[in-house]
Amino acid sequence: MARYGVSVGLARLLSSSFPIATLAVNIAGSLLMGVLVGLLARFLPGWQDEARLFIAVGMLGGFTTFSSFSLDTIVLIERGALVQAMLYVVLSVVVCLAGLYLGLLFTRGGAA
Repeated sequence: MARYGVSVGLARLLSSSFPIATLAVNIAGSLLMGVLVGLLARFLPGWQDEARLFIAVGMLGGFTTFSSFSLDTIVLIERGALVQAMLYVVLSVVVCLAGLYLGLLFTRGGAA
C-alpha cells in the first residue's frame, strides 16, 4: 500500500515517462534499510541476522525488494567477497531483465 501511495502521489505530481516513483521508492527503501540495520548493529548486536530478515522481508519487503538486494550486496562487500558481490549484482540485473523480457515475449506471442 505504501509503495502504491508513493507511486500514485509522484505520478500526479510529476508527469514523466521516467519511472521516478519506482526509483524514489527504491532509494527510500534502501535508505531506511541502511538506517535500521545500522541501528540494530549498534544497539542489538546479537539480533542482527534475525532482525535483518524481519525488517528486510517483513517490514520493507512489501515496500521495496531493492533494499534487500542492496543490503545483501553490501554485506557481501563488507565480508570481502567482492567477486561474489559483483556477480550477484550483474546476475540480479541481467537475469531479472531477461526474465521479464522472456515473460513479455511469451505473453505477447513472441513479439516484444
